[in-house]
Amino acid sequence: MKKLLATLAVGLSASLALAGCSASTGTTPTSSGPVTLTFWHGYTEADGKVLDKIVEDFNKSQTGITINTTTKTWAVIGDTLLPALTAKQGPDIVAMPAENLPVYAAKGAFAKLDDFYASDATRSAALRPAAVEMEKVNGSYYGVPTGFVPLSVIYNKTLFEKAGVASFPTTWDEWVAASKKLTVDKNGDGTPEQYGLALPDHGTVGNGVWPSLFYGNGGGLVDGSTSVLNSAENVETLTYWANAVKNDKISPTGLDGVASDKLFSSGKAAMEVGGPWMASVATENKIDYGVAAIPAGPKGSAASAIGISAAVTSQADPAKQAAAKKFFDYFFTREVATEWSLGSGWPPLRTDIDASALSSNPLVATLTELVPDARPLLPGVANSTDVLAAMDEATQKALAGGVPADLLATASTQVQQALDN
Repeated sequence: MKKLLATLAVGLSASLALAGCSASTGTTPTSSGPVTLTFWHGYTEADGKVLDKIVEDFNKSQTGITINTTTKTWAVIGDTLLPALTAKQGPDIVAMPAENLPVYAAKGAFAKLDDFYASDATRSAALRPAAVEMEKVNGSYYGVPTGFVPLSVIYNKTLFEKAGVASFPTTWDEWVAASKKLTVDKNGDGTPEQYGLALPDHGTVGNGVWPSLFYGNGGGLVDGSTSVLNSAENVETLTYWANAVKNDKISPTGLDGVASDKLFSSGKAAMEVGGPWMASVATENKIDYGVAAIPAGPKGSAASAIGISAAVTSQADPAKQAAAKKFFDYFFTREVATEWSLGSGWPPLRTDIDASALSSNPLVATLTELVPDARPLLPGVANSTDVLAAMDEATQKALAGGVPADLLATASTQVQQALDN
């Protein structure tokens, strides 16, 4: 994820050079023949196989449109999308982390989809409002949600039982207390062999771990076009967690998201904040796991959502844009939306899918219950990469011993400069 953000920042500094990529809302095909679309996505696990099957079924359901999918990692999409669009050899549809959608949309790389959201089919699809919110940039829609899942805590039930932690914590204080019980330093050398929590201080999954903690204490990152990163609430939050890590050693310092995953999957951390894919990682490593909501902060329950958006690139002509929207209509039908949710492990994107339809996948059912507390990360913020980089620097330095108030003040200045540009 961090590599992807850095790549975007470099690529966009070259100003896209997409002379032929001005946004369009045309929906009338310019040709009467069949339309073939290319679709890049980064769903590389079981979810990718499910998505490819959905596309295959769509192709079979009619004769006028054929979609060819290409699976790349999210990082590779970040590396190659801009050069491909510049050469007019890019995809017609592309999926990407939702916080990166505004970066491209603001530069004219994507077609507007306002007419899609105004259609009767979309209006009746009962899409999750928070998921739709992340598709809007400067008053217009530039994508559709293909994934929206709140961050949650995955925990090792076996380690909980050994430590005598009978139930999953529901508040920050309970979370820290449980983490202390689950931290084991057998030889007393100050470096635990087992940590209660793997808490990354930078490069976190979807960059959403720290926003989730800030939200739980009434803080945030931006308010419209204003940085609020140095709010009193955020200073209190960063101080609280920095002290818990430094003083109680409940987590190592210097972790990024990948290292956090490895610590949990190796059985050396009892808890980790992550996404639904960690369930399969736990299963692969024979970990008896549970999934729960991020414990509530002083101001309540909250979680940043990992979002994935699919956009139509501006290189797609009006016929291809119309064809892409027909595929989106198909993707959001109740039957297909249910198939995608159960197969991918992501909560359904429709609010009208009954819980009984999800009973065959307990993980999906659990995550769906957590969706009401989920918030999209930096919706509509074109310079999201700079905002997240500034936040990362502050959190990493704070857990390494820096002064949270000073670090957040510096970061907030950097965020405001990014918002003003």
